Amino acid sequence: MRIGIVCYPTFGGSGVVATELGLELSKRGHEIHFITYSQPVRLELLSHNVHYHEVNVPEYPLFHYQPYELALSSKLVDMVKLHKIEVLHVHYAIPHAYAAYMAKKMLQEEGIYVPIVTTLHGTDITLVGSHPFYKTAVTFSINKSDAVTSVSQSLKDDTLRLFDIKKDIHVVPNFIDLERHEPNFTDCQRAMMANDEERIITHISNFREVKQIPDVIKIFYNIQKEIPAKLMMVGEGPEREPAELLCEELGITDKVIFFGNSNEIDKILCFSDLFLLPSLTESFGLSALEAMASGVPVISSNTGGIPEVNVHGVSGFLSDINDVDDMTKNALYILTDTDRLAQFKSSAKQTSTNFDIHTIVPQYEAIYEDTLKKCLIL
Repeated sequence: MRIGIVCYPTFGGSGVVATELGLELSKRGHEIHFITYSQPVRLELLSHNVHYHEVNVPEYPLFHYQPYELALSSKLVDMVKLHKIEVLHVHYAIPHAYAAYMAKKMLQEEGIYVPIVTTLHGTDITLVGSHPFYKTAVTFSINKSDAVTSVSQSLKDDTLRLFDIKKDIHVVPNFIDLERHEPNFTDCQRAMMANDEERIITHISNFREVKQIPDVIKIFYNIQKEIPAKLMMVGEGPEREPAELLCEELGITDKVIFFGNSNEIDKILCFSDLFLLPSLTESFGLSALEAMASGVPVISSNTGGIPEVNVHGVSGFLSDINDVDDMTKNALYILTDTDRLAQFKSSAKQTSTNFDIHTIVPQYEAIYEDTLKKCLIL
C-alpha cells in the first residue's frame, strides 16, 4: 500500500508513534509518505520506501494566524495525486483530520477516492478538542473519518463521553520496538550519570503542567533522603525552569541532571532503576512503556490509560494523583531491596511484550485494508 501519514513532527508521543509506525510499515513493504511542516524527529533515514514532504505555509500580512489547515489540505491533494497515495492516516483529530477531510472532498471532485484513518492520541480529545471553540469541528472530523482508532480504552471512553460520535472507535494501543531496547551499553557509561551505589531515577516528558513535574521532584527528594540516588530529567517545556528552581530550594541540585530533549533515551533508560510518571492524566503513557521495555519499573498515577500499561504490583505501582507519600513508599519498596528490584525489572520488561510493534502494526494494516475495501465498494 501507499500510505500518507500526517502527524506533529515533535518529541511528543503522537509524533513518535506515527513515525515509528511509518518506519515499521516501510519494513513490511509499504510505501510511506510523511506529510508535515518539518521532518519528524525520529525520522532519521529516508529510503525508497520512506518519503518526507514538507508543508509550507506562506506568510501573508492579511492573516493574524497563518492558515496551516489550508496549506496542509492543498499539500495532501497534491501528494495523493502525485504519488497515488491510497490511504491517509492522520494523527490528532485537529487540525489533521479536519484538513484531511477537506483534501478528500477536493479529490472527490476529480474522481479520486482516498479513505481517512484518524488516530486519537489524547490532548486532541481531553484538552484541546473538548474546548467549546473546537468541539464542533472535532466531532465533525471524527465522524467524517472512514476509520477511527484510539490508543487506549480510557481515551475511547473519554471520546464517547465528550463528543457525539457516530463512528466505531477501534482501540489500537501504542507500541514499542523491543529490539531497540536491548541493552548494548557498557557499565562505564553508567558512571557518567551516577556512582555505583546510587540508584538512578528517571522522568521523561514535555514538561507541561499536566506532567506534575513538582511531584516528580518531591518524590525524588523523599527517596534521596533514604538512599543514595540521582534523578535524570529528560525533556523540555514550560515547567523546566520552575523545576530547576525547586531543586535549588530543596538543596538537591547536585543530584538532579536536566538533559533537555535527547536522542539518547535508550541509553539513559538502560541504566535507570525506576521511572516516575505522576501525571494528572495520560491517554496511554508511552514514556512508561519505553521505560518498561528497558526493564525499568514504573511509579505512576492511576489515571487515564496508564493502568492499561503499568500493572500494579507487577511492572510497578499505581497511586492516586498527587499522593506523593504513597508514590515515595512504593518507590522505596522497590529500590531498597536488590532482589526485589531485579524482580520488578524483569516483570516490567515482560509486561512490555504485550505491546510489541510486531503485534500492534498488523492491526493498523488490517484497518487500512478494510477501509480500502469499503472505499472501493462505494
